[in-house]
Amino acid sequence: MTSFTWDPDRYLTYANERGRPFVDLLARVPAVHPATVVDLGCGPGNLTALLTARWPEAQVTGIDHSATMIAKARAAGGTADFVIGDVTTWTAPDPVDVLISNATFQWIPDHLALLPGLVGQVSPGGWFAFAVPGNFDQPTHTIRRDLAAEEPYAVLTAGVESPDAYDAATYLDVLAGLGCQVDAWETTYLHHLSGPDAVYTWVSGTGARPTLAALEVEPALRASYEAEFKRRLHTAYPDRGDGVLLPFRRVFVVARVPGA
Repeated sequence: MTSFTWDPDRYLTYANERGRPFVDLLARVPAVHPATVVDLGCGPGNLTALLTARWPEAQVTGIDHSATMIAKARAAGGTADFVIGDVTTWTAPDPVDVLISNATFQWIPDHLALLPGLVGQVSPGGWFAFAVPGNFDQPTHTIRRDLAAEEPYAVLTAGVESPDAYDAATYLDVLAGLGCQVDAWETTYLHHLSGPDAVYTWVSGTGARPTLAALEVEPALRASYEAEFKRRLHTAYPDRGDGVLLPFRRVFVVARVPGA
């Protein structure tokens, strides 16, 4: 998966806004007494804690490829276990009752091919639920891509990881084809962000991170890129006097695995 380093503190700058889709996703998972729950791509573990609160008797495990994220999750304490692991190769020792993932699959090219194997990790009658961003046509991403493709940045940013995902109907078709009962939907949030360079702070913790990491070898070039990126973001997302509005489309899927 990703070759850059995640910054948990930067990622958590807008923890409430980033966490809201997870809360909405979790609310649509009707599992009552699952014995095992896995959070794939758990990040710093702040949302995994919602799983232990929802199902206190379950064995809850958070999986993430980032050592810095897992260290942050472990440091927070709680009853969940946190393990470093690659979502693309992860296998459960035994089928799990709830498999949930938030804002992870967009980092995996052709992640549709992973879905059959992940469904196969879930107990018959269990639940597979995930959410991914659906805003890759928005200025937060188009500005980043267009600017990175310009000189003098292009020589360093060529081939960097760029997140992407599918629409709800695509995921529904794939999972229904595997025999799952599927609830899929899309929601556009209007995040009200405050603070200097609020939108840049948001994207620099997630989608822009690989691009910024690629420019770290030339500090002056990275500084130039950041300045121009911020300028263009300010134009696309003007301050309203009380902060900026960031429209953010999310795609949600809750699937019940057949067999029970």
